[in-house]
Amino acid sequence: MKKLGVALYGSNGHQIVGALNNHPRARLVAVAAMDPPAYAPDICRCASIEDLLSNNDVELVSLCSPRRADQARDALLCLEAGKHVYAEKPCALTEADLDRLIAKTQQGPARFREMAGTAFEEPYLTMGEIVRSGRLGTIVQVFAQKSYLCGDHRPQDESIHGGLIPWVGVHALRLVEHVTGIRIAEIEGQETRLGNPQKGDLRLAATMNLRLENGALGAVICNYLNQPGFGRHGNEHLRIFGVDGFVEAVDGGVRTRLVVKDKDLGPLQCRTTVLRYEDMYIDELLGLGVMPLTLEAEVHPTRMTIRAKQNADARET
Repeated sequence: MKKLGVALYGSNGHQIVGALNNHPRARLVAVAAMDPPAYAPDICRCASIEDLLSNNDVELVSLCSPRRADQARDALLCLEAGKHVYAEKPCALTEADLDRLIAKTQQGPARFREMAGTAFEEPYLTMGEIVRSGRLGTIVQVFAQKSYLCGDHRPQDESIHGGLIPWVGVHALRLVEHVTGIRIAEIEGQETRLGNPQKGDLRLAATMNLRLENGALGAVICNYLNQPGFGRHGNEHLRIFGVDGFVEAVDGGVRTRLVVKDKDLGPLQCRTTVLRYEDMYIDELLGLGVMPLTLEAEVHPTRMTIRAKQNADARET
């Protein structure tokens, strides 16, 4: 079977370097703006993204650009060179850039995707199936939380990672939209630097209020206030309330519960393994599968983070 030639650009984020080790349908062919992995010490090392794009073996570029503010530009360079793109979040920091990426992808032949697999991991995959089954009835309210450890490695310059809402909040908005299957229609955001131990632009906490397209309400919080004593890097919660029941995953997805009317059905029965989002994309590029979301649905939470961030910035000034 033909293996897709993949290049890695940058390490500012969740680069898929580990996933390519002995991958059955993809092979690492080049890197730039990062060191090669231990399993491929002699891989082609490119001096720049332009150098990388001139490599004929490169078919897909996995982007974790050194500056997130440059990533939309980097993605467009790749697409214009005929290379497919798999981009770390946020893939764009303005709606204009996001629209350019969508339009360029629609023109083809190169395709674009964001690393948006949040809702396709367990227990969220099973929670989405429960919602779609109708067991909860009409969805009326959703609560989502993403909380990470802080530490000195968090950039004070938002151009590096995009800011708290785009970098962390997008996960929570994906849980809202991709698990419920209902898009966000309206969003407002607030952020605070309160508690920042350094002088800089790093916001430590954010809150977003939502109205979904079906009229349901939502609330999202995200922060860098998780503590080492919690025992997990991420402290996530997702609660989905319908007129006939609710389903929840708390404590980083470790504890789950389904209640339907007068029955407490206890923890969810989740899969032990799921297909990684990057593998779904590789399969689609090779003609072996179809992505579970359209590009527009995939990046709509990113669009909402852009609006929430703009709203939060306006409130601060």
